[in-house]
Amino acid sequence: MSEKPLVDLNPINFLQTFVTQSVKVAGQFGCPSCQSHLSYIEYLGLSASSCFELSYRDTHELCGKIDLNQYSDLIVSIKNQIGGNFSRASSDPGVVRVVNTRCPFGDAVKEAPELCRMTSSVFGGIAARNFGYAKVALKKRLATNDGMCEVCIYTDRESAAEFDGDEYESEAGVVVSKSVESGSAVRVEEGLHKYWCHTHDAGEKNRPKTFVVAESAAMRKIFKTVEMVASASASASVQISGETGVGKEWVARATHALSDRWEQPFVAVNCGAIPESLIESALFGHEKGAFTGAYNVHHGYFERADKGTLFLDEIDSLPVSAQARLLRILQEGEFERVGGRQTLKSDVRTICASNRDIGSLVTSGDFRQDLFYRLSVIPIHIPPLRERPEDLSALVSHFLRKLADKYKCKPKVLNESAWLMAMGYSWPGNVRELENILERAFLFTQGQVIATLDVAEEADAAGASAAMANFDLRAVKKNATMALERKIIHAGLNRFSGNVSKVARSMGITPRAVHQKMKSHGIDPSTYRRKVETPPADLA
Repeated sequence: MSEKPLVDLNPINFLQTFVTQSVKVAGQFGCPSCQSHLSYIEYLGLSASSCFELSYRDTHELCGKIDLNQYSDLIVSIKNQIGGNFSRASSDPGVVRVVNTRCPFGDAVKEAPELCRMTSSVFGGIAARNFGYAKVALKKRLATNDGMCEVCIYTDRESAAEFDGDEYESEAGVVVSKSVESGSAVRVEEGLHKYWCHTHDAGEKNRPKTFVVAESAAMRKIFKTVEMVASASASASVQISGETGVGKEWVARATHALSDRWEQPFVAVNCGAIPESLIESALFGHEKGAFTGAYNVHHGYFERADKGTLFLDEIDSLPVSAQARLLRILQEGEFERVGGRQTLKSDVRTICASNRDIGSLVTSGDFRQDLFYRLSVIPIHIPPLRERPEDLSALVSHFLRKLADKYKCKPKVLNESAWLMAMGYSWPGNVRELENILERAFLFTQGQVIATLDVAEEADAAGASAAMANFDLRAVKKNATMALERKIIHAGLNRFSGNVSKVARSMGITPRAVHQKMKSHGIDPSTYRRKVETPPADLA
């Protein structure tokens, strides 16, 4: 673990670090009473909201229900007492909007952005107790590099309907989370469990290789869409887009598991792995006479998936000739085997996926426009992992527990240095790359603490194989140390509004050393001075 200067140690940053590290470690080991450590965070927030409100009421001698102005003063006061810089901002009637420029958890919140859900549950819990209903929308967050926090609390159900957020209600005096997206995630999990139980008897090789992790707003919206799509229509085509490794097949399996077709086959086909000369035979089947020596009828994927779901991955690799036949079966539900004369019917829900922009292929003439429109009745886009950092710690936790079960050994956790590597890496291979790197680290780590991840090695491998030969583990550790040093300098400049002398004293080094470090990291202290509207006299 990287060491911090003792002069920089104080009760505030100790508690900030303690909380964020506790959340990450608790998530890696898992909580037996919770579906995820996200629900654990929400539970803590709801519990804390009651204590915060009671303390504020005692101090300000408040009794009974409070109005929106009193509610606003309450939440701003309690957040600022624990280290925030919250204030109320302009808003529409019936809405409380607050903004913030300093997180109570400090810069460490960027290593555990799911902690923002605690703010949501604290604000929502207090509002639900006093107004009966609340929806909390985290519009902007320091944890995701938005530069500020912006939170809107809606207390009218009808006016809140058009906005995304976490919902809270008071039921018989007890505040419960009624988050639409969160609830969808739970129901998706139940649906997949039902699907797994059904397919377990068919053998381990047929068991879906998938999981449920969703803490970011983007993924929770996808869960909501999956649930609506699965229940609304069992035949509407779904088109899933996203980079390689983001989990497109999981979304397809979840859609199937939640639909009325869950007891029927789920057939996954990688169109890019089938030779072009055999693609039509693979999809639609063939009969005797179509190929020399073909004496038996071959049933294609559409026949095998009858009454169920057919997942066509890499749909963009289909040749134009096969696209015409695919369009027919999607529109009419009819097809003929290659070499056959009989028209067959197949009741199949088609879900396709691509990591390329099919719209551009339509423009270039490589993909039929009518097929594109037919396939994309319900489009779902999965953002890359680098755009949803809230999911990273949950995924790490999931994979580490999965690896402990797989290799039948004690759970392992990442230390601070490894976490910094994970949070600072762009993950071009997305979830698949994360799983592979964690497994390698898990296998090569003796003991229960993983101190390093081979993310630099993966980045070099993507660029040039020659660089792999020169990979040095010491360079990885040096990069992690430099990243931590850069974070400390940024935090100091932000804390002291660009005053280099004060930053130097807090770090226990000379101002000249700070200037040298800022130069090596490309940091300009003047950008922090400009943030202060009325600078103190010693900074003027």
